[in-house]
Amino acid sequence: MPRAALFDMDGTLYDSMPNHVAAWQQMLAEAGIKVEAEEILLAEGRTGTDTVRMIFRRHLGQEIPDDECRRLYRRKAELFTGMPAVCLMPGAQELVGAVREAGMITVLVTGSGQNSLLHRLEEDFPGVFPENRRITAYNVTQGKPHPEPYLRGMEMAGVSPSEAMAFDNAPLGVQSASAAGAFTVGVITGAIPPESLVNAGADIVFTSMRECAAEVSASLSGGM
Repeated sequence: MPRAALFDMDGTLYDSMPNHVAAWQQMLAEAGIKVEAEEILLAEGRTGTDTVRMIFRRHLGQEIPDDECRRLYRRKAELFTGMPAVCLMPGAQELVGAVREAGMITVLVTGSGQNSLLHRLEEDFPGVFPENRRITAYNVTQGKPHPEPYLRGMEMAGVSPSEAMAFDNAPLGVQSASAAGAFTVGVITGAIPPESLVNAGADIVFTSMRECAAEVSASLSGGM
């Protein structure tokens, strides 16, 4: 039986990726860079400043100063906050409830630093992700796909990799969790094809959070 469940946030707990894509595209257009949605989706999981650096390097061949990088990410966050509120991912509360009922420790592992969603966690998932069980962009030196975020999450939970189960919807997040040694569950919640999660190292892939919640609940209740 796994002892800890590690959850990504955007695209896993919240149906927030359409807003993120729109905010990134608008901010980058203001900076003179046009990007397709797929490029943003495939970068999901990186910290915001890493994403800014990657895109400027790729499109303009530029290395931008840290203060400018932070300014651009603040602008992206401002645009995201001004958009309509995102909804919970259907099935997320059921999945969280199933692992909690099984007695598992829950930890948030996100590359995001967006307070607009982080501040909603206690309202939407009461008592599930307290401040001392959250890994965000602010407390890692290397974001996803590096294993550090999920390894830090395991440390917070006080478990070994063999006792951890990770849930992530993005290839970079799946790669991070797999490299950290967790049993890695990939969940399709957007336009990313299943093979991308398999190739990134997912041990199992579900086609929705609802399917994931039903199957994980059945497995845990049967003694996984």
